[in-house]
Amino acid sequence: MNTNASNTNDPVIRRAVDLDGAAVADVWLRSFDAALPTVRRPRGDEEIRAWFRDKVVPTRETWVAAVEGAVVGMMVLDGGHLDQLYLDPSWRGRGIGDRLVELAKRRSPEGLELWTFQVNTPAHRFYERHGFVEAERTDGSGNEEREPDIRYVWRPEA
Repeated sequence: MNTNASNTNDPVIRRAVDLDGAAVADVWLRSFDAALPTVRRPRGDEEIRAWFRDKVVPTRETWVAAVEGAVVGMMVLDGGHLDQLYLDPSWRGRGIGDRLVELAKRRSPEGLELWTFQVNTPAHRFYERHGFVEAERTDGSGNEEREPDIRYVWRPEA
């Protein structure tokens, strides 16, 4: 599936290929650091790059938003779990996240779930705007960051 853009500044949404691994990791790193400055990352930049390059992109359903060949957004689906959705900070607020969430819903029409940190209030608003509802809060003991989080779920309307 490839969602073509109408002009050169509109992102193309496409499946990631192995060569996208480094760019996907870089978007994740820039976005995480900008959006979650108080959350301690348990892994360094190089370990995260290797994880995306060697594990995530080659083996998981990874999607990218690209503008003129440059990756500006990324999403990872794992069945009905929206596992990762990050945008380059300079590309936020342009509808790319909306397009990625709509793609995730089409790929998982039975429903989706995701986790986001409690400190990430912009993400709460974003997902709630897309019909996700809070299902559970934790103290963070179940994630490697040890950061309190929230599980959101989306179910299609009957």
